[in-house]
Amino acid sequence: MPEQDAATPPAPARRPVCEAALALQLRRLNRAGTPPWLHAEVARRMAERLPLIRLQPPRVLDWGVFLGASQALLAQAYPKAQWLGLEPDAERRRATAQALARPWWSPQRWTGHAPALIDGAEPPPGGAELLWSNMHLHAVAEPQALLRRWQRAIAVDGFLMFSTLGPGTLGELRALYAAAGWPAPFAPLVDMHDLGDMLVAAGFADPVMDQETVTLSWPSADALLAELRGLGGNADPRRHPGLRTPRWRARLAAALQARADAAGRIPLSFEIVYGHAFKPPPRPRVAAQTTVPLEDLRSMARAGRRPA
Repeated sequence: MPEQDAATPPAPARRPVCEAALALQLRRLNRAGTPPWLHAEVARRMAERLPLIRLQPPRVLDWGVFLGASQALLAQAYPKAQWLGLEPDAERRRATAQALARPWWSPQRWTGHAPALIDGAEPPPGGAELLWSNMHLHAVAEPQALLRRWQRAIAVDGFLMFSTLGPGTLGELRALYAAAGWPAPFAPLVDMHDLGDMLVAAGFADPVMDQETVTLSWPSADALLAELRGLGGNADPRRHPGLRTPRWRARLAAALQARADAAGRIPLSFEIVYGHAFKPPPRPRVAAQTTVPLEDLRSMARAGRRPA
């Protein structure tokens, strides 16, 4: 990751979003019968990168189980690892716990590798060697704060794998809204270079950022708008303050249909950002008096290191 220019201001820790609207959208998505198709596809693509990493984590923490759509992929990649799940949404956490519940005679209860859901919204410090988060980071208002939580949850020398939407997502839709004089259709997304800087600031090492563009197409404007609703909504604080009229929706549908290709399908692009980083051992600075947290001392002892 290139060093940040001293004249370049740091990326803001908080995104300009309406947190109430963001929370409402997440509750709606978590009540759906299945996670979005795009989430499952991105999970598959991210799992293809796991063979590049030689570390075999004994514990895998899946952050955002339902919407991440990754449990089967992680079990296939690491069949001997203990799978730990975390659901930020309390209602979905109850539903996931019921789905994971097994009878007392289930063999998995005695193997030591039975799937387990973390009780609450905060994992124990250093509780996993791999923290996996698929398509979750763009759904929070303060990505920097979430990266710090992830760093605490990973064991020393463990690693992070995540995916999120980048600012190139739905550029065609944003241009359409701008041409019509309408407010933005969705809240701003964080650039991958800024995410790399945030990883370093959160205490990660050797961050690697990558991105790709996935183009989807639909046979009609109605099908397109239905799927976009299944991916989220507009949490931009500058969005239209009230309900839109049927006449406005007809204008939007017509503008989208005008973008159809020769086959009559309407394409839109999604920028998918992938991030990977390691958690290095703690290195407290030596001073006349140095305070080292007890958990850091334990981590250094396990790694066979002394305070630098």
